[in-house]
Amino acid sequence: MAKAPKILILNGPNLNMLGTRQPEVYGTATLADIEAACEQRARDLGLAAECRQSNSEGELVGWIQAARDQVQAVIINPGAYSHTSVAILDALLAVDLPVVEVHLSNIHRREEFRHHSYVSKAAQGVICGFGPRGYIMALEALAAQLIESQET
Repeated sequence: MAKAPKILILNGPNLNMLGTRQPEVYGTATLADIEAACEQRARDLGLAAECRQSNSEGELVGWIQAARDQVQAVIINPGAYSHTSVAILDALLAVDLPVVEVHLSNIHRREEFRHHSYVSKAAQGVICGFGPRGYIMALEALAAQLIESQET
């Protein structure tokens, strides 16, 4: 039996506070809830999901770099690093993997500084405003893409 394609799901700063941090913006689901839903949906799609969270930009960059030969795609919610981190952008570009950027809230309906994301330049797609469902949407999109690439 072939090994399931692996998707790395990265979450940036303050996402470990989900469930208690501004529930009116981010909802009441915890990061553990989101990770469990992602792992289950990945299995349903014939994928494997590896979830990680860090408040450290350098740690996120290191995980992205290490992913190059270990995973087939990356889902990333870089949190506030979306708007500031050229380092994360450069790491994503360097590993040359399919990337989907996810945000729980609609960043375009929020403060002006949140409207720009450096990470988006490395992403094939951006999903924002659908809460935790955005991660599931990203998994489904990547699963379809991986299946299409195997058929060609």
